[in-house]
Amino acid sequence: GCLPLSMLAGGTVFSGGGFTSRACRSLDGVGQGPLQRPRKAEDYHHLRVSPMHPWQCDRQGTSDLWRECPSRSTTSRAVPELMGLTGRATALLLEKCREENPLVQCITNFVSMDLMANTLLAAGASPAMAHSISEVESFVELASALLVNVGTLSEDWAGGMKLAALTAGRLRKPWVLDPVACGATPARTSLCKDLMALGPTVIRGNASEIMALASLGGERTRGVDSSHPSEAAAPMARALAARQGCIVAVSGAVDVVTDGTRTLLVGNGHPLLQKVTATGCSVTALIAAFVAVAGPEQALEATAHALAYFGVAAERAAVDEAGQVRGPGSFRVKLLDELDLLCAAQLVHASRIGRST
Repeated sequence: GCLPLSMLAGGTVFSGGGFTSRACRSLDGVGQGPLQRPRKAEDYHHLRVSPMHPWQCDRQGTSDLWRECPSRSTTSRAVPELMGLTGRATALLLEKCREENPLVQCITNFVSMDLMANTLLAAGASPAMAHSISEVESFVELASALLVNVGTLSEDWAGGMKLAALTAGRLRKPWVLDPVACGATPARTSLCKDLMALGPTVIRGNASEIMALASLGGERTRGVDSSHPSEAAAPMARALAARQGCIVAVSGAVDVVTDGTRTLLVGNGHPLLQKVTATGCSVTALIAAFVAVAGPEQALEATAHALAYFGVAAERAAVDEAGQVRGPGSFRVKLLDELDLLCAAQLVHASRIGRST
């Protein structure tokens, strides 16, 4: 079950109202009930979750989550809460995404299209899976953000990727680069280098991909699999971010997010994510949606919150009602359920974002 926010971390009280009727629909009815604890405490010892409180569901199905925020503008300079690294800030950004329904144009590989589109829908965003060079400009004009994933390569697709990135830059719209298997082949590495020169807002990849991108092809990879832990790529990620003037996110057991000066660590996730293809691709699309609603000025924090939200959903999806770890097939289905049903109260307690010392 999922409960609304009548109260958030730190004892902040909101006046009346629930989170949203959508967020509370996993309750049996709309009556009272305690916030559900993790399925088995021993399976979640690594979460360091704060003690749960018996918050109760409000019968009113409207959201007061934004009453303390002075503006709902998509440029979130006026929403200082989003600058925070707490679970409350993760919840605020997810609610903002669900309210604003940003359109994310996804130029991505065939393998990832289904899971990526459904991940965006679960978060309240709208996917546009358009890659043809004949229409990418038009779609970028309509979109709130652009995702370029280089997993499927052809001359037409590569041209469409470059044109879309150029258009996003011209229109000052955020775009995110996923350099899939960068370093595996000279052609792929060359395309990633060309796209990087077009000024992505965020680059997200595994450690090997980021190291290959940072070394401009000097690092060889094993395709989409990483042969390095995320912490090994942290120095090169910081150097790449500083050189490019963008955010670089390295996925791993602990995600690393940096702007070249500041570095954030995200401790949410589950090993089953490595057993399901396209989860990394999908979280990159989620980053694009979160940056779209938070604004490029807060791309560092938005990227961390997107990774935390996806990681919390994975943690909840990984264990069944009997406390047993799921297989990858049922995990994939349950992951989408959790992404859709997660509400603020759960994110407040489970999101784990910190600063690197």
